[in-house]
Formats: sequence, C-alpha cells, structure tokens
Amino acid sequence: MSTVIDGKTLASKLRFSIKQAVSELKIEHNIVPGLAVVLVGQDPASHVYVKSKARQTVEVGMHSFEHRLPENTSENELVDIIEELNQKPEVNGILVQLPLPDQINSERIINTINVNKDVDGFHIENIGRLSSGSSSLVPCTPAGCLILLRHTIENLSGHHAIILGRSNIVGKPVGQLLLKENCTVTIAHSKTRDLPSVCQRADIVIAAVGVPELVKDNWVKPGATVIDVGINRITDSLGNKKLVGDVDYESVSQVAGAITPVPGGVGPMTIACLLQNTIIATCRQRQIRIPPAIE
Repeated sequence: MSTVIDGKTLASKLRFSIKQAVSELKIEHNIVPGLAVVLVGQDPASHVYVKSKARQTVEVGMHSFEHRLPENTSENELVDIIEELNQKPEVNGILVQLPLPDQINSERIINTINVNKDVDGFHIENIGRLSSGSSSLVPCTPAGCLILLRHTIENLSGHHAIILGRSNIVGKPVGQLLLKENCTVTIAHSKTRDLPSVCQRADIVIAAVGVPELVKDNWVKPGATVIDVGINRITDSLGNKKLVGDVDYESVSQVAGAITPVPGGVGPMTIACLLQNTIIATCRQRQIRIPPAIE
C-alpha cells in the first residue's frame, strides 16, 4: 500500500510560514501584502475558488481585494480594471480567475497584468523566464507539485519523471521545474504512442490531463511516486457524485510507493503557493529581502 502524500498538512505548514513572513514584513518594513482577485461571470466552481482564496489571504494577514464582474463584461472593460490594479501600490498580486466568458481573450488579459504582479505565473514573460532558468513567478499548481515531490523524495536528481499533459498551466511549467531539479523529463500527451509502457519506465508520474481515472495500476512502476493533478466530477455506479483524479486511486495505490489523494493532495497546495507568490512579488517590487520563512 502506498504512502499517502498529505497535501492538506503540507499546505497548512506553508500557510503558517507565510503568516510568519507577513508578520515580519509588517514589523520590519510596515508593509502588508495585497492580493487582488478578479472574477467575471457566475461559474460555480470559480466562485468557490475565489471565496477560498479570499478567506485564506485574510487568514495569513494579507489584504484581499475582490472584484466580481458580470458575465457580459467586455474585454476592454476588464483590461481597464487590470490597468488600474497595475497602478495601485497596495496591490502586490493580481489574479484573474479562469475560465473567462467567450467574449474575452484570456491571453490578452493575462498579458495585461504587470509581470511583477502576475502571481499566477501565466504572463508570457514569466513563462519565458521559467523556461530559460531565470528568476520568475512560478505557476502555483506546478510549484505545489514540486513541494510535494521534495517532501516525498529526498533527492530528485536523476529521477525519470513523466508528465501526462502539455498545458501551459501545469504540464510544461512542471517539466521546467523538474529539469532544474536535474530530473530526466518526458512530457506525454494524446499523441504519445503506447502511453502505458512509457509510464511504466518512470520513477515519478504527474497526471494532468483531465481524464477521470485514466492512469491504471499496470501503468505504474512498483514504488513510483504519483502526483495526481486532476479534479474531475463524476457520477459513480450508484448515482452518487464524487471527485476523482486522473489516476485510478484504488488500484494505483496498491502499486505506487507514494501517491496524492483527490481531493486533499495537490489542490490545497495551489492556493498556498499563490499566497507564497504574493509575498515574493511584494518583496521584489519593494526590493527587499524575501523573509527566510518562505525562501
């Protein structure tokens, strides 16, 4: 039976360190970091995420600025709001909740955010910095995956990691992070031939494809570490709705050395890393040392 990688506990520890860092910034520099979250429309899942982000932002001692806009908000109206937030010194981080309504170009919106306030790490410049190995704001879910892996594997160097999914949000950036850890990285996708056998060679499997319970036990090398990024709502054979990942947890947990559950694995780390990015962004904007609690 696998070791369960407890994302809730690790996220709680990270938030405690962030709270310490916020306190230090207040005492030493009279600075209170501020995070602005912009939500357009009525997507139920997005409303839940935004509420949780705002609550956790306040709990660690930061300022939270929420902007909830109607579904028919135009692209130019949203750009104007972001430009205003870019200019506000009390706003150190800006996050626009995705997905956006169809009339809005997400790429334009993301790249309107000041690159130094892009706490989601999606701005094209931050993506380029990450790819080139330069200092950047790292996308939150990949950053959370790396923390979970470092907690589980003492030294990542030399391990073979396969990433299922090549999105700009998870697959590609987590690949860059693991390359910096000296892993051998394979990024697989829908066109990869004989995907199960490719997975079987990996020491680390990161599943981020959005296909419920795709990864089965015979895909995973005995003792491998499995990070499940997927969050899928399904209806089981009894008609009950539940959340599952991209990994068939029941079978894979019998083979893997360690595995993240869904929920309770990667998800809690994502918001904690967003708060961490807000601290980092604040310090870089003010040209002050990042508190040791979160370095």
